Amino acid sequence: MNLFKYLWGEIKIELEALTAVGKLPAGLDLGRFSVEPPRDPAHGDIATNAAMVLAKPAGKNPREIAELLAAALRGHASVTEATVAGPGFINLRLADSFWHQRLSEILISGTSYGDSTTGQGISVNVEYVSANPTGPMHVGHGRGAVVGDVLATLLQKAGYAVTREYYINDAGAQVDVLARSTHLRYREALGETIGAIPDGLYPGDYLKEAGRQLAERDGKRWLGLPEAEWLVPVRSFAIDAMMALIRADLAAVSIRHDVFTTERGLVESGAVDAALASLEAADLLYTGTLEPPKGKLPDDWEPRPQLLFRATQFGDDVDRPVKKSDGSWTYFASDMAYHLDKYRRGGKVMIDVWGADHGGYVKRMQAAVKALTGGEGVLDVKLCQLVNLFDKGEPVRMSKRAGTFITLREVVDEVGKDVFRFILLTRRNDQALDFDFAKVMEQSKDNPVFYVQYAHARSRSVLRHAAAELGGVDLTPALLAQAPLDRLADPAELALIRLLAFWPRLVESAAEAHEPHRVAFYLGEVAAGFHGLWNKGKDDASLRFLLADDPAMTRARLALVQAVVFVIASGLAVLGVEPAEEMR
Repeated sequence: MNLFKYLWGEIKIELEALTAVGKLPAGLDLGRFSVEPPRDPAHGDIATNAAMVLAKPAGKNPREIAELLAAALRGHASVTEATVAGPGFINLRLADSFWHQRLSEILISGTSYGDSTTGQGISVNVEYVSANPTGPMHVGHGRGAVVGDVLATLLQKAGYAVTREYYINDAGAQVDVLARSTHLRYREALGETIGAIPDGLYPGDYLKEAGRQLAERDGKRWLGLPEAEWLVPVRSFAIDAMMALIRADLAAVSIRHDVFTTERGLVESGAVDAALASLEAADLLYTGTLEPPKGKLPDDWEPRPQLLFRATQFGDDVDRPVKKSDGSWTYFASDMAYHLDKYRRGGKVMIDVWGADHGGYVKRMQAAVKALTGGEGVLDVKLCQLVNLFDKGEPVRMSKRAGTFITLREVVDEVGKDVFRFILLTRRNDQALDFDFAKVMEQSKDNPVFYVQYAHARSRSVLRHAAAELGGVDLTPALLAQAPLDRLADPAELALIRLLAFWPRLVESAAEAHEPHRVAFYLGEVAAGFHGLWNKGKDDASLRFLLADDPAMTRARLALVQAVVFVIASGLAVLGVEPAEEMR
């Protein structure tokens, strides 16, 4: 259970009781307060601002309400201490028995501990990666892929109905460039000497394979023809080839999507026309002239009438063009239709994971979603900052395969998908991340991947050793849950149990905030708590996990070790990382 939600409910019951006896006025909204860990753990286990929230509507001094509530909470079986601090905060200290019950709960739940129903009934569409289908993915795409995939899994653990989606940008000029580049490699595959790759075409060697496959499929069918005759079929072939390449790259890091939506399909189905027609009917389109962009000199700017969307009515800084000078729709218009399509498919809550270079696009897209859905759709955009690659402190920039950038596949082949996925969650998505090949592979406490995996492997080693030492003793989690857990009284043991018991809250809060990096941070804390307890046992023999002369204490401590295994494995499952059984 989320113990903070449980205690919130217990505090609300006490507030209702105070209202019933006239110590608080009737009609108060008793559900607006929060229950959280105190900023300083020395103050207790739980803090609530209930008295401060209720003071003004109740017409009372917050400390007066706090004293009344604290007195009531002191009678609660799980509370050993309730103190009033500052202007009216209440700090609670919980009985050791309360934490021992949480430990038993973890053992009974296993890796499903932390599963929640907080998102039940809410559908969320998470769109991530959506790289242009023009070549293999680079490591920056990989960061967005991992952030989106882990966020989707986190939301599912919190009970949300999640759709993982990839939007294929296959209707712009870049896919025509792809077609021309592929046709050049096709000619090369048929024996033609092509010389240096012309400016404006994609130079990567990965297109050699696409050209070879096209030649193998179609022979000389497209040789000697004008571009108008081969552009469309070659473009279609090239897009399919690049998407196969992208899917293979994603599979290498265990990324999957439920839905692939194509921009060209939306355009050809008339979805863009229909979306813009709905805005026009609502008087949200008009013909106007925009001011020059900031930093542009007057002679750099050519003002002209354009069809504009009234984005400023929905929080954007300026109104936005939806039609190009040639009469075709802008990328923005296509993206508007796409998000309306997602909304109509049940994605009232939409999360888009984009690269940092799209930061200026966020407000206009959020404005469009508000306008197209009548304010019912919600769009949250997660921007992923750059990944800076190093090897032993030296920058790494060149790729053997792509020619201009390091591909995702090159990095994964070097370090493995588990290390790759974990490291990309060790910073917030909106912070730049330094990825050093040497550091992410070293076996030290400074490497967060190793530190967490070592905690899991070390815990599993303790359990295997115990099974061998204790012979036929039943060490299944269900039996360990019945061990004398009240024997676990050392401060380090209790601190670790508290940390493990915070996992359900972490799942819910991280899911609600759309912040998957919190899982990696939390696992680091759990690993530190476990390693700290291990080290105390090295210095003090009475704190060791296996005590030959005290089988009851041994079972209690093995229960704690098994709980560590379950919670770390549960967190690693959210990250899409396999827990290590042993370290090599």
